[in-house]
This record gives sequence, structure tokens and C-alpha cells, in this order.
Amino acid sequence: MDKKLSLSYTTIALHWLCALAMLAMLGVGLYMVRFEAWSFYPWHKSAGVILLALMLARAAWRIRQGWLPALGAASRIEQGVAKAVHWMLIIGTLAMPVTGMLFSGASGHGFGIFGIPVVHEQHDPVHPGQVIPYSAAWAEAAQLMHAWLGYFLIAVITLHIAGALKHHAVARDGTLRRMVGAHIQSR
Repeated sequence: MDKKLSLSYTTIALHWLCALAMLAMLGVGLYMVRFEAWSFYPWHKSAGVILLALMLARAAWRIRQGWLPALGAASRIEQGVAKAVHWMLIIGTLAMPVTGMLFSGASGHGFGIFGIPVVHEQHDPVHPGQVIPYSAAWAEAAQLMHAWLGYFLIAVITLHIAGALKHHAVARDGTLRRMVGAHIQSR
């Protein structure tokens, strides 16, 4: 159970697993698009399906535990920005794999988990090696959402990291130390 001055191992583990996984997926996604590294797509799609389950667990845990109380003094604006950033992170990390699966599935390319199909490819019988989209409009919309969500998440993650560093270096209130498992002494 989370407390003001210390967090549960579940909270800490879910936070860091999701954070590192999302950073890795964003990095691989940018690399794939920039260098047309199509060979990474099956891995990226498989990891995305698995990560959706992890992101759902983290979102459910955070909602069940409630929002973490601030350790230091914070203005209403800072509190509002912090809550908004946390909501954007939770919603964004859930929306990324969903839009990726929608894009891949609707485009006819399908997706699965390391070779086990969840949505099968829809092969074109006339043109071997090509696929027929289930819905070109949904595929295009989902591709656009997935791409823009990626850039949006990079910006929100940067803001989140800046906030954590502000708490650590400027406010010196123990927020970052609490997130790495330290028990904070009350002031």
C-alpha cells in the first residue's frame, strides 16, 4: 500500500517497467520510421500487445491507489500541471498500443504476439506478398494518431522528467527518492 512517505514495491515496479518499456518502444518506433527498418515491426507489434496489458495494470493500480500526495509545497497551478501530466501519461501509454494495433490490424497487416496471430494478415490473392486493408480509412486515421501520440508522449515524458528533476534539485523534497524506493523522513 502506498503511503505519503514511501511507495509499495508494486507502484515502483509498475512505474519503472512502464517508463522504460515506453521509452524503448518510442525509441524503436522513431528508429523504424527514420531508417525504414521494417524488420523491427514484428517485434515492435508483439511488444506493444504485451505492453498494453502492463499499461492497463499500471493504470488500474494507480486509480486504485489514488494519486500520490505532494511531498513539498506546491501551488495550485503546479498541482494542476502535475495531475494533468500524470493523466496524459496514463491515457497516452494506453492509447499508443491501441492505435498501433488498430493501424496494423485495419491495414491488413495483422498483429500478434511473437508469431501467434491476434489479428491475421489479409493477403491479397491477386498480388502475392501484399495485403488488403480491412479498412483503409481506419488504418490511415490510426497511423496518424499513433505517430502524433508518439511525439506527444515524448513531450509529456520530457515534462515529467523535468518535474522530477525540479523536485529533486530545486525543491529537494524527496519525490524522486521516493520513486526509487527510499523511505522519506517527514519534515
